[in-house]
Amino acid sequence: MKLPDKFRPRIIMTILGVVLCAIAVGFFKCSAFGVDPFQCFAQGSWARFMGGISYGTYYAGICFLMLIVDLFLDKHYIGIATFINMFLTGYIADFSRIVIERMLPDPSMAVRMIMLIIAVALMCFASSLYMTSDLGVSVYDAIPIIISNRSKKPFRFCRIGCDLICVIIGALCGLLPGIGTLITAFFMGPLIDFFNIHFSRPLLYGKENVSKSSK
Repeated sequence: MKLPDKFRPRIIMTILGVVLCAIAVGFFKCSAFGVDPFQCFAQGSWARFMGGISYGTYYAGICFLMLIVDLFLDKHYIGIATFINMFLTGYIADFSRIVIERMLPDPSMAVRMIMLIIAVALMCFASSLYMTSDLGVSVYDAIPIIISNRSKKPFRFCRIGCDLICVIIGALCGLLPGIGTLITAFFMGPLIDFFNIHFSRPLLYGKENVSKSSK
């Protein structure tokens, strides 16, 4: 089987992106300013309707259903990164949370704010890396990308729309969003777009090729 062009830098970007994204989740949890939009939807709907089963089982079920939807809509976005994300993110996120809590056992409000800023920036940067590597994305990240491609609307607006829907569903189920949830809902799309344009695409394809393709 022929490997994709630039496979080595792509796989490095994929693994680095997934690891950094999981570390960002650890910072998110330690900041205690709310979960990201998809987690808001998942945790809220689980608590409201599925409290009889474990959250891990419910979350895996949601991811599996979204995987089927992604495969039906556009299987191009399902790849090695999708499965690395599904199977490793939770473990790395828990490990990073434990490490951060041991290093900063009682963070002040200012430190928590810094954690939140790091979490948002790192998550957007990481998402940009593994999206640009084009070896698959997470089952949730694939949805706004597919919507953007089909509707010809900018990705940042499609991402904001999907995130807001998740936040609204989570809130209606009883999980009130924190400031971190709202920040990610409104700024993740534009920030991922920023890192795509100014870092990830130039890194993979070279600045000259990116500039020519944008003209």
